[in-house]
Amino acid sequence: MNSKDLFYMALFSLLTIILGLFPPIMVPSIGVPVTAQSMGCMLAGSILGAKRGLISLLIFILLIIIGLPVLAGGKGGLDVFFTPSGGFILAWPLAAGLIGYLYEKNLSSLSFIKEAFFILLGGIILVYTIGIPWVAFFAELSLYKAALGTMNFLPGAIIKVILTIFITRIIRRYYPNKGDTL
Repeated sequence: MNSKDLFYMALFSLLTIILGLFPPIMVPSIGVPVTAQSMGCMLAGSILGAKRGLISLLIFILLIIIGLPVLAGGKGGLDVFFTPSGGFILAWPLAAGLIGYLYEKNLSSLSFIKEAFFILLGGIILVYTIGIPWVAFFAELSLYKAALGTMNFLPGAIIKVILTIFITRIIRRYYPNKGDTL
């Protein structure tokens, strides 16, 4: 790790915080808000790569744990992880790592379809795989009802995937890499 790596990881932690400035929209059936912050892990992975993307979201989680109000709606503190939203948040570093890994392994052959698949796999499938059982447990719902409730997130999630691809492509155009991520 060098100072450039530390800067980029801090920058993407900050970006995830800034995405929390968009007001959350609560999904009453499951007690989890729709926020723009889940796009932070998508961007961190696709731009920074596996290691730095994962660490940038771990920094973000550390900020939550120490009580800073960095989540949408000004939330923070350890108790956030003992709510229906906690699993989604805890999945973000893993999602950034997976997306980053897939990008790193496929930089020479990226296409819109591949990028969409990588971001869907990490940013939606992995996050929901962890988040849905968490919702079921903390909202005291069946897995089926928790999964059904999260379907409200899918239109916004698809928009975030598309935006992430376009943002990533713009950044890569102006900051081309040599077989590595930014």
